[in-house]
Amino acid sequence: MEEQDPLTREVIGAAIEVHREMGPGLLESVYQQCLECELKLRGLAFQAPARLPLRYKGMPIDADELIMDIFFPCRLVVELKAVEKLHPVHEAQLLTYLRLSKTHVGLLINFNVRVLKDGIKRMVL
Repeated sequence: MEEQDPLTREVIGAAIEVHREMGPGLLESVYQQCLECELKLRGLAFQAPARLPLRYKGMPIDADELIMDIFFPCRLVVELKAVEKLHPVHEAQLLTYLRLSKTHVGLLINFNVRVLKDGIKRMVL
């Protein structure tokens, strides 16, 4: 992996610890809860889940489905998956969250892999 900032490195380390402890094959919601616990144990402040407020031409839009899994405001968006394979739609989802939240770095983490490093994709706007 390329050079990463300390927060990204810490979140990846936390995700690896969760995967080491729990293994593949669980639901995304279970991984989310475990990762939130691990991030708290590491003393990291974040929002989870984080609703993405939207505006269209100055008017608020109620879009309940736009919820980021884990958000470090203006620093990092983390989108979790537990799927057989990541697809372009998953990357598009993360890129949309990055753009709309005005955040430049995101992690797409798929826990349903044998080795977690194979399930991590770092994306930068």
